[in-house]
Amino acid sequence: MADLFQAAGLTPSAPQPLAERLRPQRLDEVVGQDHLLGPEGPIRRMAEARRLSSMILWGPPGTGKTTIARLLAKEAGYEFQQLSAVFSGVADLKKAFEQAKVRRAAGQATLLFVDEIHRFNRAQQDGFLPFVEEGIVTLVGATTENPSFELNGALLSRSQVYVLKRLDEAALEGLLAKAEAFEGRPLPLEPDARQALTALADGDGRYLLTLAETLFNIGTAKPLTTRELGQVLQKRSPAYDKDREEHYNLVSALHKSIRGSDPDAALYWLARMLAGGEDPLFVARRLIRTAVEDIGEADPMSLVLANAVKDTYDFLGSPEGELALAQLVVHLAAAPKSNAVYVAYKAAMRAAKETGSLSPPSHILNAPTRLMKDLGYGKGYAYDHDAPEGFSGQNYFPEGMERRRFYEPKGEGNEARIKERLDRWAAMRRERG
Repeated sequence: MADLFQAAGLTPSAPQPLAERLRPQRLDEVVGQDHLLGPEGPIRRMAEARRLSSMILWGPPGTGKTTIARLLAKEAGYEFQQLSAVFSGVADLKKAFEQAKVRRAAGQATLLFVDEIHRFNRAQQDGFLPFVEEGIVTLVGATTENPSFELNGALLSRSQVYVLKRLDEAALEGLLAKAEAFEGRPLPLEPDARQALTALADGDGRYLLTLAETLFNIGTAKPLTTRELGQVLQKRSPAYDKDREEHYNLVSALHKSIRGSDPDAALYWLARMLAGGEDPLFVARRLIRTAVEDIGEADPMSLVLANAVKDTYDFLGSPEGELALAQLVVHLAAAPKSNAVYVAYKAAMRAAKETGSLSPPSHILNAPTRLMKDLGYGKGYAYDHDAPEGFSGQNYFPEGMERRRFYEPKGEGNEARIKERLDRWAAMRRERG
């Protein structure tokens, strides 16, 4: 049904954003996704065969998910029907499926595009299954979130997941050239400012065209410098959702950069997290974990420093306390590494579960009562301080359990001295055994 504006013939002349006016009209015009849309790309092949499979398009904002779905339907000869999980409910889904049934009876296939599909709950996602299985609709879902976490396994098993890439510099420059050709004039920017503009877009083509439209609209007598561009346009916050996948991706990058002894990369990921609004105390907790997991006894002062940095941030707050986090990141990345304690602890936990409730050997049992002494508790215990070299070499494992070696020092940093002592004690144990 036409609305009042359509009935009055006003819609065609209504202003549209530049990004909408430049929306590609063919799959060939979509930039930055050649791995999917190039001659050998899977989506391109489906379009050419005019036989589509259900799919999930996963990628950052402004990478062409909606456009690809629309053009895919057009080039494959499917009816395009669009829903948004933000604004649609069960009633909208039922209506869409009924309309698709009618089309199917008339020989017309339907591509049902669901934007932000991850916002549908599990039960609503299950509602797609019978209609996808029967071929009533070909489902194309778009999401900015990791489908592995946000979508039902049953729905994923019936769909291909295609990952869209954030637009690189060449793709963004192509969009700017297209905008300039459409407007018939160049953007009023000096070369360095033009590069700064693409950096502001952060891989989002739609946002880049929105920025370009702002520059076209304001008009300027001379090209803007980078500084003047910053005064005209406001930089948006980096893409970072503390409850979503990007949160875990960046903290993983920070942790692994430290483990890989790369202080420069580690500082970069720390800065990315803090610039995105991450809680500095969350970062401090993760760094403490890194100190015990990846450095351990190779540099035991790292754990002391990590706790001191947490206290420093509590005392100073932001932004002064964030410098302490940076110092800790550099220290941890530059420190000798050993996960020997971490590995030993996991091995000891496995052994504890395997051996159940074996009692300690009687000679190291405490004997506070006469009965316990009469039962042999503590009998034969050797007091190590009185033994030669302060080492008795007695067995401290349960009776019936063979001695195991869980802790294997790496020989890095402080652990080199620990390894030397443990090897010497092991030799003495063998001699006295």
